Amino acid sequence: MKRVVIFASGSGSNAENLIKFFHNSDNASVVQVLTNNPHAKVLDRCKRLKVSALSFNRIAFTQTEDVLNILKSSNPDLIVLAGFLWKFPENILKNFPNKVINIHPALLPKFGGKGMYGMNVHKAVVENKETETGITIHYVNENYDEGAIIFQAKCKVESSDSAEDVATKIHKLEMEHFPKVVDDLLKN
Repeated sequence: MKRVVIFASGSGSNAENLIKFFHNSDNASVVQVLTNNPHAKVLDRCKRLKVSALSFNRIAFTQTEDVLNILKSSNPDLIVLAGFLWKFPENILKNFPNKVINIHPALLPKFGGKGMYGMNVHKAVVENKETETGITIHYVNENYDEGAIIFQAKCKVESSDSAEDVATKIHKLEMEHFPKVVDDLLKN
């Protein structure tokens, strides 16, 4: 059975979707969720779904081996960033090569980089009068949103769409594709 650890910073809708997808799977299960936000709604979701969840601070993540040691004890086959907003430290990436992936709410390389998350991305898509956007699932490296692309899915952006309309379309793509792509990665 493959083991998945999820990192999230906010509401955790993608984390919940993944947990539910793998709940009755013969292939994998979500063994833990880690968050940098002690008030994140993802913690409530994990409690309700009976999945181990921990919060940590920046020192534990970037200046000590605390989070790395938690990961080593969890022994994940894949680390999935699902709305996790901090840059991933090199010590974790080195210990889990090609085992850390992220979902980004745009078609990278467009609208990536520091500060480009959530509504910031959707507003930029609308302001730039893009005719399409989508999601990108990619490997994580030492730079924001620059790792090798695994999968992309697109949707149209109408000239009348608001950033909120774009967010709704992106959320639908995330819910549909993210668990399947994670499952395929774990199977291969």
